[in-house]
Amino acid sequence: MIQLNNYGWNEPLQQLKQASSFHTLPHGRVSVVHRTRYDVIAAEGLVQCELSGNLLYSKADMELPCTGDWVIFQPFDEDKGIILDILPRERALYRKKNGTVADRQAIASYVDKAFIVQSLDDNFNIRRAERFMVQILEARIQPVLVLNKADLEFDREGILASITHLSRQMPVFFTSIHQPATLQPLKEYIGAGETVVFVGSSGVGKSSLVNALCEHSVLLTSAISQSTGKGKHTSTRREMVLMKNGGILIDTPGVREFGLALDQPDSLAEALEISDYADGCRFRDCQHINEAGCAVIAAVQEGRLDRRVYESYLKLRREAWHFSASEHEKRKWERSFSKLVEEAKRRKGY
Repeated sequence: MIQLNNYGWNEPLQQLKQASSFHTLPHGRVSVVHRTRYDVIAAEGLVQCELSGNLLYSKADMELPCTGDWVIFQPFDEDKGIILDILPRERALYRKKNGTVADRQAIASYVDKAFIVQSLDDNFNIRRAERFMVQILEARIQPVLVLNKADLEFDREGILASITHLSRQMPVFFTSIHQPATLQPLKEYIGAGETVVFVGSSGVGKSSLVNALCEHSVLLTSAISQSTGKGKHTSTRREMVLMKNGGILIDTPGVREFGLALDQPDSLAEALEISDYADGCRFRDCQHINEAGCAVIAAVQEGRLDRRVYESYLKLRREAWHFSASEHEKRKWERSFSKLVEEAKRRKGY
């Protein structure tokens, strides 16, 4: 028998379940998504589930179960089931779906902390860390910057100076699986029952970190590439595993791009500390581009605000506003289309 409390089940979730039409059936948490099949951790063990036809055809892609979701299922056979309901998501991390203008892709749900993993080699990229951070803060999840492969030679003081604005928003850890002492502070930062998702590019050592934190190999990893000297990308899916202390870890595949999917583009100003200066602008609706009396531009010119952070803010804001506007237009079109369908049904007497 599996204690689902170890996987985050609690009284608020129990209350959400009671509101479901299927509350008498068993529940579980999605640990792995395989296209149309889902591994669900339930009280009786691991259950391989598929979606009911009603869910499959009535939900948008981003509403289908993702790793971390809690679901209610109808069991059949010994270890199989049909998912009939998905409990409302909380603290879900999304990104813009590749190849789309305004579609979201769910990465994980019921997340407490998100570890932004970068390695201290050519992968280290402040702008990429900013991108992850603002999306994580949007989801009301605690971001954490994990600078991995600290056994390599690197300029620690230079790195710390370059991430000053990030370290004011989130804790920073230097780690290496070859230096176990560096992992202990990170391990202690994960509380029992907390869910942590690992995000970052390929080859930064996310899966190796998960294995080290779990103190045994729970995820596949690849050997170091002889040509690049970096770890080969292994993770091809989002997978949830349990630590000995009860912490829940979700590994994710490496991503080349992490498109922003922000509901509130203005939140960027606070995340990147632009708002610290914006209050001094002459105009309340200042866009901080070329307006007279802009305190943000003055801070850049006087060296109080890093020009690279400012330019990153402008770039991310354009991207976020484009997504937000496109999503608004998409929803408006969907509502109009739904009205046309309903009107057509009424006319035909359906």
